[in-house]
Amino acid sequence: MPLKNKIVQEARKLFSLNGFLGTGINDIIAAAGTSKGGFYNHFSSKEELFYAVLAESQKLWREKVLDSTKEIESPTAKIVKIFNNYKDEYLKDRENFPRGCIFITFSIELDDTRPHLMEEVNKGFNGFKGLLTKLLDEAKDKNELSADIDSDSVAETLFAGMLGASVLYGVEKDDPTLDRSINALIEYVHLLSEKRMQRQSI
Repeated sequence: MPLKNKIVQEARKLFSLNGFLGTGINDIIAAAGTSKGGFYNHFSSKEELFYAVLAESQKLWREKVLDSTKEIESPTAKIVKIFNNYKDEYLKDRENFPRGCIFITFSIELDDTRPHLMEEVNKGFNGFKGLLTKLLDEAKDKNELSADIDSDSVAETLFAGMLGASVLYGVEKDDPTLDRSINALIEYVHLLSEKRMQRQSI
């Protein structure tokens, strides 16, 4: 593996465990098995490395959470698959993210201390909420959900639930609790669909 990739990989693990602020350049150098010269040949600062780690983490997230949903035609089924992938393929991936969702780790520590870095994390959050809203709108268009639901509000509720489950999992590392939390969000989506069916039968 090229040294640059190794540095990003080890930094991703350390940032997941200890946060960006709690990880020093010397920690990264030791984990990557390189020297300060080797580090600075590829990155001018820890902040530059942050952007590389963020980009690589987003790539992994898309691969684990979104890629397997591309062939699913039903928008509601796609949302359910996203939640299951997030739970089973992403959050429980302790090899790449030892402490759970790295974006949650960043959001907790960077909001007040490094707002310019948090702005980059928020772009990903907003993009995901936008995706949920889009899928909910498509579900309404396909008559899978009632036309009178507020897609933005439902997307915010689902996103907030995912955040809460992620924070709790990062602290407790309890798989059954995580399963219950994410399954509750999936049940919420199913209930919205069932409500549409009940209205149609009246």
